[in-house]
Amino acid sequence: RLFDLDPDLLPLFQYNCKQFASPQECLSAPEFLDHIRKVMLVIDAAVSHLENLSCLEEYLCNLGKKHQAVGVKVESFSTVGESLLYMLEKCLGAAFSPEVQEAWSKLYSAVAKAMQRGWETLPEGD
Repeated sequence: RLFDLDPDLLPLFQYNCKQFASPQECLSAPEFLDHIRKVMLVIDAAVSHLENLSCLEEYLCNLGKKHQAVGVKVESFSTVGESLLYMLEKCLGAAFSPEVQEAWSKLYSAVAKAMQRGWETLPEGD
């Protein structure tokens, strides 16, 4: 769903300087699947620290800086969030109630905002 929503994200996923010819090629690449696992680990950490997300602030801010360095735009976080909610809806079916959707939206928004703060901080010495 990610590349359906924003095909311009495909070139950001380059591994070993290889550009993918199609979203399908990217989606089946082991490196991309590893990236997805890492995304889910971040989501898992956020769920695990739901009562104290601030303890992840520095980690998420640095993760944001890394994404900025490879050309990710802040606006892309909303596309990723939309894709995440779509996946949850498909996986949870009827259990994906409006309340569940709102809870996941709030959690993802908190994670994305912390990562976006990585754009706002200047490197040391600047």
